[in-house]
Parts: sequence; C-alpha cells; structure tokens
Amino acid sequence: MKKDLISINDLSVQEIRDIFALTDKLKKDKAKFSNVLTGKTLALIFQKPSNRTRVSFEVGMYQLGGNSIYLAPQEINLGVRESIEDVAKTLSRYVDAIVLRTYKHEDIIEMAKYSRIPVINGLSDFEHPCQALADVYTLKERCKSLKDITLAYVGDGNNVCNSLVSVCFKLGIKMRVACPLGYEPRVKVGLNLFYQPKEAVEDVDIIYTDVWTSMGQEKEAQKRRKDFKDFQVNKELVSLAKKDVLIMHCLPAHRGEEITDEIINSKNSIVFDQAENRMHVQKAILIKLLKNKA
Repeated sequence: MKKDLISINDLSVQEIRDIFALTDKLKKDKAKFSNVLTGKTLALIFQKPSNRTRVSFEVGMYQLGGNSIYLAPQEINLGVRESIEDVAKTLSRYVDAIVLRTYKHEDIIEMAKYSRIPVINGLSDFEHPCQALADVYTLKERCKSLKDITLAYVGDGNNVCNSLVSVCFKLGIKMRVACPLGYEPRVKVGLNLFYQPKEAVEDVDIIYTDVWTSMGQEKEAQKRRKDFKDFQVNKELVSLAKKDVLIMHCLPAHRGEEITDEIINSKNSIVFDQAENRMHVQKAILIKLLKNKA
C-alpha cells in the first residue's frame, strides 16, 4: 500500500482484496492479532463530530495492542491556531499514524504532504474511503459474487457516494445512482445516473441511502428536504427491487426523511453489519499501514 489512505484510488484491486482477506482473519480470530501493533499510537484529529469513526478506530487500535489519542476541534483548531504543515510535522515526531476527519478534502492532502507517517481519511467533503470499504466488505459477506449484484444508491451524491462509485467500479459491482438534478456525485467513472429513484431501484440487489443534509450543510436543510422529497427509501420504493433486497445506510440516519423506520428496522436491513465492519476493516488497514514500520 501507499503511505496514506486518502482515496479509494490509492488502492489497487489486489490491495482491496488483501484488506478484505485480512479482515476475514481478524473477525475469525481476534486474539491472534491482539499484540500486532503494540507500541504504536494513532492520533485522531476530528474537525467533525463522530460516533462510528471515532469508536471504531479507538477500539480497533486497542484490540490490536496499540493506543489512540483523540484531538477535538478546539484542541488544535487546525489551520487557524496552527498550520496543517506544522501539525503534521509535529505529530510525525510523536505518533505512528493520523486519522483526519475534516471538511475540506484538500486539508487531508496537505496533511499527508507534510507528514512522515501514514494519514488516513476519516471523512472529507469529497470521499469517505473507510466507509465504502466496510460497505463492500459487508456485501462480500452476504453475496455469492460481487460481480453478480447491482447496487442502487438513492440520495445525495456526496462523499460516501463518491467512494462507493470508485470501489464498485474497481471491483466490478454494477452501481446505479439516483439523485435530484444538481446533486450528482463528483466521481463519474462507470457512473450509471438516474433522476428518478423508481427507475434506479428496479430489480436491484441492494438499496443504499444516506442523509439528505450532511454536517456543514445545515443552512441548506429546508431546500434539500424539498429537493429530495421523492427520494425517500420507503416500502413503496423497496417493493420495486428484488424481494430479498438488502438495505444499507452509513449512519447516522434521519429516520422519517431519507429512510423510514419500517425499512431500516426490516429483516432486509444490514445497516448495523456495516457499522460493525467499519472497525474490522479499519483494523486491517491499520495493520497494512503500520506493521513492521519504524
């Protein structure tokens, strides 16, 4: 692997498969890997609040025998109190890797430029690679072959969608994206775009959705609710897909907006499998980036 994981495009197809193979081993025998990162420390720099990203990285690092340090927005005030360059150079002397969860994707690129240690994208406005990898790993556990399935993403063409488009293209998963005009994903490779959700979900194996209004877009919430009102994943929409369609959401969910309680709580939902697999996949990523590195 490269020094950093900033984008899905930092990974080859074989590297993704290797991460998944290691994830299988980590899930099967947690104790076997309990000391693999002993003496290693992970810095978590979060400009955005988090549940899954923070907990999955902290617990995952602990289970691998390492340590983590959480740095809240007010503690560093990245780029204001101290430049990204100086933070990167300083932390490179203290810790072994950095997870940066931020607004601007350019901040992660700059952090990696000046850091001597691996930098992992914990979310930016452009990509969320750890989420997308965990999502596809979850599908690998459920489906006989990734190349025989079709995933329909319904909603905002946001960071999660961008990463999903990239990873699905790399692994041969057929993906459709349904969004309102003006909300298309920025990643276009292999993109099969729809503006009517009913057309996108017809006979698909998976329906995936995310919030209509992400952190930092609160001022747009009213307009977005209006623009996305026909894009709710509900019983009517799900009925157009295959009978055993899997339901996915990266969480947190705004229940009653992009998805109904009935659907997210249904037997077809694998939402919390996705959430759990964030930790397992990220443990594999940490090992790949940190094991046997000085």
